[in-house]
Amino acid sequence: MDDPDNPILRVTYMELRDPPPPTQRLGAERVARETPSTSEYLALYRDVGGQLHWDQRLLMPEAQLEALLDGGSLNIYVLRSVQGDALGFCEFDRGALPEIELKNFGLIPRAQGRGLGPWLLSVALGEEWKSCPTRIWLHTDTWDHPAAIRVYERAGFRVYAVRDEAADLL
Repeated sequence: MDDPDNPILRVTYMELRDPPPPTQRLGAERVARETPSTSEYLALYRDVGGQLHWDQRLLMPEAQLEALLDGGSLNIYVLRSVQGDALGFCEFDRGALPEIELKNFGLIPRAQGRGLGPWLLSVALGEEWKSCPTRIWLHTDTWDHPAAIRVYERAGFRVYAVRDEAADLL
């Protein structure tokens, strides 16, 4: 039974060890690798992760986040509307190549439910796979979007571990 003062999250660890399946999307949105400023990054991080309890980047000292964004180990793919509005992003940490961690991925609420998430993920994974990683891995938990595991599985990810962990609440 969950203790309300110490909630438990089910954390699912997944990995991709083969090239991701290609997908096609007909639409005007675009995906591109970008290097956002700290303020742009945090605004998008909040818009995407606010309802999902994302806080890791919000808790980082600004200088540390700036160094991370400028350090060259992250690849950030941003999904944009025709008007140029950011609709979501996919962030990879390449600091442990040949393994790559999918660190953050999601869409702003108004962009969800239109097939844009799987398309963004597919495009970003395809680009990351060009560097010939041994695997791309991630973890997701019960606070994540309810469709997250299904989206990752359709992209080729497979579960390699599931753990119950205490949630760190603010």
